[in-house]
Amino acid sequence: MHFGWLIRSAHSWSANLMIFSILVHMFSVYFMKAYRKPREFGWLSGMALLGIASVFGFSGYLLPMDELSYFATKVGLQIPAAIPWIGPVIGNMLRGGLEVNEFTVQRFFALHVVVLPAVFVPLLAFHLWLVQRHGNAIPPSERTKPAAERKSMPFFPNFFRKDLAMWLISLNVLALLASVFPWSLGKPADILVPAPLGIHPEWYFMSPFEMLKLLGSILPGEAGEIAGILIFTLGIVLWILIPFYDMNSDTGRRGRAAHYFGLLAVFALLATTALGYWTVR
Repeated sequence: MHFGWLIRSAHSWSANLMIFSILVHMFSVYFMKAYRKPREFGWLSGMALLGIASVFGFSGYLLPMDELSYFATKVGLQIPAAIPWIGPVIGNMLRGGLEVNEFTVQRFFALHVVVLPAVFVPLLAFHLWLVQRHGNAIPPSERTKPAAERKSMPFFPNFFRKDLAMWLISLNVLALLASVFPWSLGKPADILVPAPLGIHPEWYFMSPFEMLKLLGSILPGEAGEIAGILIFTLGIVLWILIPFYDMNSDTGRRGRAAHYFGLLAVFALLATTALGYWTVR
């Protein structure tokens, strides 16, 4: 297809940039304490959107069915398969059998273009409605000032004009990346050949994958995988429920604990992701 490479490259770049932007937005909301009352449901809906976006990325990664996406999907499916008792059932349901094949592609395609958009769009509308209803959180530097001295900006035309400018800049960056650094396809997947060296999940799944590897090298057998799943799941649950723990002012004990917990999460994600890429090269 004429310019099909450009469409595919723009789609791939925008997908990765979207997940990166969601992560940056999540951490900025966290450290600004914008999850506190009355914005608890904004935080919870945002976390749900991040989860759906991750499934978007995982399901779409297989669809080119080239060598890298095929074997990376096999590796990525080892993460849910490591869940005790129900893990193998979940893995077989996602694959459509015991191995990644054409049935897996059919399931992932339906999930990617039908099921996930049907869930994502209404949830995104609800999330944006909450933002409009409660407004943006006040930065810590502005909270101590009287209301009359706080900086503000009318939505139209000032903020609207700045928003359009950022849209224009983002589209230009995306067009340059898609044109100058096209996202090329690899060799068609061949299930009869062994996996090439350096196969790994996408960058946003590298942290849990590396955690499973680290604990698997320390604890024998399935104990390492189970410990990795439990630790990562516990961290996610604590992260999601932070609005119900940190409800006090910035000077409170819980506020400081939540801040240090956020710093620990950032360090753990960056360290395990970097270590994961270091060990696969």
